[in-house]
Amino acid sequence: MHHGYYGPDGKRKVEHRQAQLDMIEAMLEWGQAPTRLQRFLDAGCGVGGSSRYLALKHPEARGLGLTLSPVQARNGQRYNQEAGVGDRVEIRAQDVFSLDPAAEGTFDLVWSMESAEHMADKEALMELFLAMLRPGGQLIMATWCHRPVPPALTEDDQRVLGKIGELYHLPPLVSVPDLKAAALKAGFTNVATDDWSAAVEPFWGAVISSGLDPRNWPGLIRAGASTIKGAWAMKYMKEGFRSGAIRYGVLHATKPAI
Repeated sequence: MHHGYYGPDGKRKVEHRQAQLDMIEAMLEWGQAPTRLQRFLDAGCGVGGSSRYLALKHPEARGLGLTLSPVQARNGQRYNQEAGVGDRVEIRAQDVFSLDPAAEGTFDLVWSMESAEHMADKEALMELFLAMLRPGGQLIMATWCHRPVPPALTEDDQRVLGKIGELYHLPPLVSVPDLKAAALKAGFTNVATDDWSAAVEPFWGAVISSGLDPRNWPGLIRAGASTIKGAWAMKYMKEGFRSGAIRYGVLHATKPAI
């Protein structure tokens, strides 16, 4: 699951599944997404929820979603068929960094929804995304970050960030200004960032409530130790948002036209 969107101040009352759909729409609007979309890349797609949403929103569009998990890829392909977009959206188990624009072609939109936090080298990631876009194509990204520095991260900040990194298997997070700097260094133009922490913070309360529902415990147990550890990490995410150590960064950028 990715975060939900609860309005700019996080006070909009909305069912949490709808909030996740609202997040996609809010990102598309804020990110100045193309009004006509022919081809898109969903980089770090999970089971492909965003890919299907984009394909249904743009009936002429074709999409490629990449995940490291063969299980997610198989499930995503099945969900694509069920949604009627199996002929237009491919979900593949493949490392994003193995993409070759000469072999794959280029895209109108690169969509990165809460996946960049798993990729340590943000400069290399931005360079790859630039290469995968056609001239004038757009990047829209949402990712977990730590707060801007200075002032330096406190010991408590580092404790919370360390626990989140350990339990979610993440490399060290970067700040929103770091993301912008990496995009500019790669050669993007029209680079804009924002901090949507307030807009998404209510999501963690909803997820924790779901995890505490006894009806969900059998599934959690069947999922195994790694998933249980991930559920335990939710308390650190909530603490990080409350203290400000964790920030929810968004970025959009354009590849210069030739």
